[in-house]
Amino acid sequence: MHRKALTAAVAVAAISVLAIAPSVASAWAPASTATIHPGVQVFTNGAQCTANFVYQDASNVYLGQAAHCSGTGAATDTNGCNSASLPIGTPVDVTGASRPGTLVYNSWLTMQSKGETDADTCAFNDLALIKLDPADVGNVNPSVPGLGGPTGVGAWGGAGSTVYTYGNSELRGGVTALSPKQGVVVQGTPSGWSHDVYTATPGVPGDSGSGFMNATGGAIGILSTVQLAPLAGSNGVGNVGQELAYMRANGSGFSGVNLVAGTEPFTANVVSAALKGLGL
Repeated sequence: MHRKALTAAVAVAAISVLAIAPSVASAWAPASTATIHPGVQVFTNGAQCTANFVYQDASNVYLGQAAHCSGTGAATDTNGCNSASLPIGTPVDVTGASRPGTLVYNSWLTMQSKGETDADTCAFNDLALIKLDPADVGNVNPSVPGLGGPTGVGAWGGAGSTVYTYGNSELRGGVTALSPKQGVVVQGTPSGWSHDVYTATPGVPGDSGSGFMNATGGAIGILSTVQLAPLAGSNGVGNVGQELAYMRANGSGFSGVNLVAGTEPFTANVVSAALKGLGL
């Protein structure tokens, strides 16, 4: 979770000079050597977050982050319909990339331009896309480190269902064995826009934007907040399926953007994932 936005509820294919997004799994960089993937650190105007998943359309490859990662207001400004944000076109430094990416979609800015008024949508629609420079697309793999997947966009389960995530806050000091986490759903909003989850260890500042998967590896959410009350230590996770649907319907030029499935099989073995983080 992005330190400025904690809240109290908190392979390139070349044709002439054109670069297009890979269309098959074999076109992506090998997971073992890819420098850009879900879970890398991203820095927007110096603020660090964690990338969730890889997305693409016919021409471009994107990394997802939380919309609030580019917020410019106070820590308590988390309502996307009235909170300030850096503009589209803002450069974003992506760990593992040779050139900065570009902020090209932000749900907060989109909701404000649309005049969105639905309370849950305003509170929990927290997705932004970073367009990667074509020079870096050949270094991308869409698999989540250690855990594998995602297997596509998945569905949330009810209270007690298991979730998996990969955080990469600077606060962990680069100890990647601490990044893969397992958790449980506590409750969700009736609208489906957000779910409260507990994970071991909990998400911390810098994990904001990280992706969540269900028990079969389906991509289900994006870390948005750290809850202090009433469920202290839990995390608020937005529904990535609904966030993508909103983007396609309301974001100009993004109707063809899809989440990319990982090339590595999903594993629910967090211990194994942690050992991989240690190089074992």
